[in-house]
Amino acid sequence: MTPKYLGQTSALPTSPDDAVLDYVPNPRLGQRYMVRFVSPEFTSLCPVTAQPDFAHLVIDYVPDATIVESKSLKLFLGSFRNHQAFHEDCTVGIGVRLFDEMKPLWLRIGGYWYPRGGIPIDVFWQSGPPPEGVWVPAQDVPGYRGRG
Repeated sequence: MTPKYLGQTSALPTSPDDAVLDYVPNPRLGQRYMVRFVSPEFTSLCPVTAQPDFAHLVIDYVPDATIVESKSLKLFLGSFRNHQAFHEDCTVGIGVRLFDEMKPLWLRIGGYWYPRGGIPIDVFWQSGPPPEGVWVPAQDVPGYRGRG
């Protein structure tokens, strides 16, 4: 498993389908622990208007044999910048792809989307119940309050 991006100058993939996610061996195999990635400036495009949409993503997972390499994840998430999809498709698609490829013991994603048409949309997906004995803190992203 040689990472494609690590230590290399890397252009942003043109689409999520073109992005390669790198996985490396879990350095703490046999230990149960949770990893959290936060992307507070995630962007994609509305599939109807092509206007930008913004979200705060929180990805939590309990690794098994592999972990996702963070630079490849950053490039994968950045590849959505010119990708047209509904909030639900982006959020669930990211979670499912990571779960299917990395095969963690557990994964969840929270997509906290800023208002579109005056309505904020939050999307949540998880692979199942978290493993016994793993500390899973709350995501603690407050609901959208607008001005007040």
